[in-house]
Amino acid sequence: MFPFSDADPIRHSNAVPKTSEVVIIGGGVIGVSTAIFLAARNIQVTLLEKGRVAAEQSSRNWGWIRKQGRDEDELPIVIEACRLWQQLAEECGEDIGLRQTGVTYLARSEKDMAGFADFMKIAAVHGIDTRLVDGAQVSTMIQGMARKFCGAMTTPSDMRAEPWRAVPALARLAAGRGVTIIESCAARTLDIAAGKIAGVWTERGKIETSNVLVAGGAWSSLFLRKHGVSIPQLSVRATVAATAPLPEFHAGAAVDDDIAFRRRHDGGYTVAPGGSNLLYVGPDAFRHARKYLPALMAHPFGTRYLPAAPSGFPDGWSTPRDWTPDTTSPFERMRVLNPAPGRSDLAAILRGFKNLFPQFENVRLETTWAGMIDAMPDAVPVVDRVEPIGGLFVATGMSGHGFGIGPGIGRIMSDLIQGNAIGHDLQRFRLSRFTDGSAIRMGPAI
Repeated sequence: MFPFSDADPIRHSNAVPKTSEVVIIGGGVIGVSTAIFLAARNIQVTLLEKGRVAAEQSSRNWGWIRKQGRDEDELPIVIEACRLWQQLAEECGEDIGLRQTGVTYLARSEKDMAGFADFMKIAAVHGIDTRLVDGAQVSTMIQGMARKFCGAMTTPSDMRAEPWRAVPALARLAAGRGVTIIESCAARTLDIAAGKIAGVWTERGKIETSNVLVAGGAWSSLFLRKHGVSIPQLSVRATVAATAPLPEFHAGAAVDDDIAFRRRHDGGYTVAPGGSNLLYVGPDAFRHARKYLPALMAHPFGTRYLPAAPSGFPDGWSTPRDWTPDTTSPFERMRVLNPAPGRSDLAAILRGFKNLFPQFENVRLETTWAGMIDAMPDAVPVVDRVEPIGGLFVATGMSGHGFGIGPGIGRIMSDLIQGNAIGHDLQRFRLSRFTDGSAIRMGPAI
């Protein structure tokens, strides 16, 4: 049943090994993808997941796999990720709902259309099939809309998949290739000796290793701060829903200011507010406030605020910031980060959908959920070694883009850990950009 919770059965219940060449902390799309590519090189990998594989944001996202609208520095990785999604879907032998049905951004005004021009230039450089269409073409592409749009930007080669199917299927592929996946087993602390990784202390004992990847999504910052590594990562809540099955009016994904929607494998549509997120203000929000000022100025109305997170959330006021290898960590106290969907957001989803498609006046939301998006001040991820701790790597802060880019980041992290050529320029994604005096350069909004 979706969304996943810690009440779901454990599907990966391996014993904790004494040693492992690489330990990955986090069983989302990034961690699982990295494990697959490491295993392909016959490298021994242990993947630790405190709750259930893909139970957090990797199964709760919109299910878009898009090149359109992405940050220019991310784009080469996304292009690779799209190719890898097709490859991995074939290799896992399961129907994960992967379809090449396109992504469309709807324009209400000529100003909106003019705003698409910047990405059209980027798309041309990278050979992407993005194009602009007029209002009449929009009405043909998406049938039955009550509102007339000025036009749209669309990328037919963009894809969709069902996250709650796709990432668990990739985990089964990884396990079949020899990856040791252990659910309901939190990594508590790192064992660091002489400035290098020596192991990972889990709630079931220590694993000796010399390489650790932290890919813990919304929990990454809390885990790394325990070891003196500061990442200005915050998490925002996004509410999503799935309609009951409906006649198909559009096979792909589309968004305007009020509503985002995409066709689902089960015949319904995944729907969400067009650009509304909620930030729970906690200690990290104050600690990193200055770094987030550019984002606030660029999108002043894109995020709402509440003064406190629910108990146990990564940036909750009462969440412990310090613990020892032999004491219960915050990661065990909350196996699955399962925020309640916002009532006002759900009302906005229904209102926006019915306003756009009044023929579905009686539509009902069959399933509703929310997820915590791990965000960075510039809306692009951190993908890097963690200096000065030898053997420590991080891939986090995907800023709402992690599902689509996941296999690309996984392949990169696999080669980064091995010391191989990366094939992409990772300068934009370095951790030190937040401490070396560099100006914050904003990517596209979450």
